[in-house]
Amino acid sequence: QVQLVESGGGLVQAGGSLRLSCEASGLTFRNYAMGWFRQTPGKEREFVVGISRSGGSTFYADSVKGRFTISRDNAKNTVYLQMNSLKPEDTAVYYCAAASRDFPTGWGQGYDYWGQGTQVTVSS
Repeated sequence: QVQLVESGGGLVQAGGSLRLSCEASGLTFRNYAMGWFRQTPGKEREFVVGISRSGGSTFYADSVKGRFTISRDNAKNTVYLQMNSLKPEDTAVYYCAAASRDFPTGWGQGYDYWGQGTQVTVSS
C-alpha cells in the first residue's frame, strides 16, 4: 500500500534550521506532485509549500518564502523541506502529501495520500 513517512522533526531554537524528509513507497513517485502542510491544535491545516512532479516548479506560502526550500529526488522517492530561520510561529505538525497531478495545489483535498506527520517545535 502507499506510505508516506516523514522524518526530521524536532525541537530547535528560533533562528535555527531543520530538514524534513518524506519517503514515499507503493506509488510511482515521479507521477505525483508533492506538498507540505502544517497544522497546530485548533487551527486548520495550512499549505506550506509544493513541488511539481518534475521538480521544476515550486510554490511557497508567503509566510515561509525566503526561509523554506522544497526539493525532491525522484530516484530516492523522497521530498525534502529545508527550513531555515525558524520562528516560534512555525511550530506545528508537518505533513507531506502526494497529488496525482503535474503541479501541487494549496487545497488539501486535492491530495491523494498523506503522511502521519512530524512535530516541529521552535522555542523562543
